[in-house]
Amino acid sequence: MQAKRRTLVAAMAVVPLAGCQSILSPVKEQKPMYGLIGKIKTTPGQRDALAAILLKATAAMPGCLSYIVAADPNDADALWITEAWDSAESHKASLGLPAVKEALVAGRPLIAGFGERFETVPLGGAGLLGA
Repeated sequence: MQAKRRTLVAAMAVVPLAGCQSILSPVKEQKPMYGLIGKIKTTPGQRDALAAILLKATAAMPGCLSYIVAADPNDADALWITEAWDSAESHKASLGLPAVKEALVAGRPLIAGFGERFETVPLGGAGLLGA
């Protein structure tokens, strides 16, 4: 009886994942994705203005699988940027796009500095386009 119960519980734990193909799919044997997580400190009171600039500039970047601009809940003058790309090369190429260059010029006066910066290798997950 105990073995049947364990089997049933294990099966029930997997059922909610059935619709999440990106979670269940094996990692593809191809060039690794590129991820970047970074903190931007804005000049006082300019977080929302910088967020708007960054969000506008990132509408169409080839190779970008995810670009998230998030407010730091503990710092009114900080943003966290979480990026996932199909490759490091696509990320590097994005810095040459006209819209990105314009955003950098417009946003630079609003940036007080940069905090932590982490490079990652995304493996996949729910919501990650193209994974």
